Amino acid sequence: MIERVFREDYTAPKKRTGPTLIVKKTEFIKSATKPAHYPEGDLPEVAFAGRSNVGKSSLVNVLVNRKNLVRTSSTPGRTQLINFFQVNDDFMLVDLPGYGYAKVPLAVKKDWRPMMETYLSKRKNLRAVVLILDIRRVPSDDDLQMLAWLRTYSIPPIIVITKCDKLSKNERARQTTVITEKIGVKKGELCFFSALSKEGKDGVWARIDALLAADPAEALETEEDVAPIIV
Repeated sequence: MIERVFREDYTAPKKRTGPTLIVKKTEFIKSATKPAHYPEGDLPEVAFAGRSNVGKSSLVNVLVNRKNLVRTSSTPGRTQLINFFQVNDDFMLVDLPGYGYAKVPLAVKKDWRPMMETYLSKRKNLRAVVLILDIRRVPSDDDLQMLAWLRTYSIPPIIVITKCDKLSKNERARQTTVITEKIGVKKGELCFFSALSKEGKDGVWARIDALLAADPAEALETEEDVAPIIV
């Protein structure tokens, strides 16, 4: 069982609204590019996706309380591997290759699409994908493609908006409107995060935990029922 710490006002509703997962152990398992090389077993998985330099590595490192579990490549977009990390012997966090870096060779770009679509469509124990967006940027065509894939394959998205400490309160509000209109979601469906202040860490874990605990057949319904993270 996954160990959790609950808020004092927690009263065990049908859907958990605020558990914080205790990360006791995180270890790198392996890297892969195709299903034959994925880790064996049926541990549930939560994958992380986003454009290069969106703050994906920082988000994962903050979540698992490690400084360098996930390292950033010196050349953005060059690392084209799916990396699997096991947490508490209970589930996997999966680091998907970043996308959208303009200087990536064409051959690498061509490999990215089938590798991603194969993982998303074939990995039966995938419970959710954390789609990471930079609050300072308008969502790209690649971001929209990823979101479209998640909807096509009925994979619940957890949309995390990073680098929130980079903008003022008013700028943040304006960019939130731009992002929600671009991707067609409500503000309450977004998780706002800052690697610097750790804002949003518990909120992201709450959504991940709810989807890990849900029956796969009810995962999308559960995602809608999770209490929204409002800023």
